[in-house]
Amino acid sequence: MTPGFAIVLVTVMINMMGVGLVWPTLPGLVEELSGGSVSQIAIIYGATAVIFSVMQFLFSPLLGALSDRYGRRPVMLIALLALGMDNILLAFATDLGWMFIARALGGVFGATMSIANAYVADTFHPEERGAGFGLVGAAFGIGFTLGPLLGGVLGAMDLRYPFYCAAAFSILNAMFGFFFLKESLPPEARENRDFLPANPFSSILWIFRNRVLMLLGIALMLVTVCQRGLESIWVIFTGHQYGWSVRDAGISLAIVGICYVFTQGFLVRHVLRILGERKTVVYGFVTASVMYLFLAFNTSGLIGYFGIVPYILGWGCAQPALQAMASRQVDSRQQGRLQGAFSGIMGLSAIAGPGVSAASFSYFTSAAAPFHFPGAFFLAGMVVLLFAAYLGANAGDMESGKNN
Repeated sequence: MTPGFAIVLVTVMINMMGVGLVWPTLPGLVEELSGGSVSQIAIIYGATAVIFSVMQFLFSPLLGALSDRYGRRPVMLIALLALGMDNILLAFATDLGWMFIARALGGVFGATMSIANAYVADTFHPEERGAGFGLVGAAFGIGFTLGPLLGGVLGAMDLRYPFYCAAAFSILNAMFGFFFLKESLPPEARENRDFLPANPFSSILWIFRNRVLMLLGIALMLVTVCQRGLESIWVIFTGHQYGWSVRDAGISLAIVGICYVFTQGFLVRHVLRILGERKTVVYGFVTASVMYLFLAFNTSGLIGYFGIVPYILGWGCAQPALQAMASRQVDSRQQGRLQGAFSGIMGLSAIAGPGVSAASFSYFTSAAAPFHFPGAFFLAGMVVLLFAAYLGANAGDMESGKNN
């Protein structure tokens, strides 16, 4: 691991601390600004997640293309600084309109992970990229472990405190990167074409010209629908299903972060060595689907705390394996474009995830539902994850056939 990549990991960790800080308290801010019922809060909160995802879908390919043209470092620093401004807006929000504007801006500049993944592709050999993506995920997990814990404590004192703290983290992170983050893409290796890749739809069509990337892109889209759907209703779902407080939700998210750190920082490289990328993708998504089945029907908070571990182990191993498979399909000049396109796909599917999960939770907890079933989204997610495993298996078979 190069010193420059170590700085990237620190940057990702600090950034995710800021993101994790506000996650447990966003539903509380929605409740404070709207004053609605749990079903109404779920719809409004889901809508804020959708607007974030729409903007991420539209702008992630642009940031990826800009990083191919001008380098990873300047794009990363601008995004970090803008995220700090976004959290300041949230801290001072006085109505839902203000909050929606802030979440939209957060989506525009929320592409730091895709730039970090492009950095992996710049600095690691193709056969080592799965482990590199895992290290980025581990840094993500460390930040996401510490962030919700601190956010839960600060949110219990005042709902606005986590947003102030997250803003400070983002701004300090931008300053840290300015002094220590080195560029990974030399001028001679940069893309000099026009900005057609900045169009998110053109970017996705570009991926679909490669059959392996097409299958992997669809699989990534499906699992992101499940993941973002879970994230958007987790605090509301566990509060309704288990009677959890913001503090309880923060602890559960910290457990998620710990598992994610272990998976991405240690487990994934050993699993990849033993199983290979194809089997890791398949087994990982199948394992995650089993957890969704438990969540659909479980009423014990104990499962909420510890039962989510198999989901993180499975999904946490499968995602870097999928990214490693995809990164081999393009050359070094297009890694930023690929990661930006994948971020766009994740943004597009993240539009559907929060919308579907919030709508299903709202409907199945309302008086209009034929029966009470808060976990309906998770039952559907189980089926979707199994289909994603099938697509990953086909992509692996196709890649093997091409190499042979």
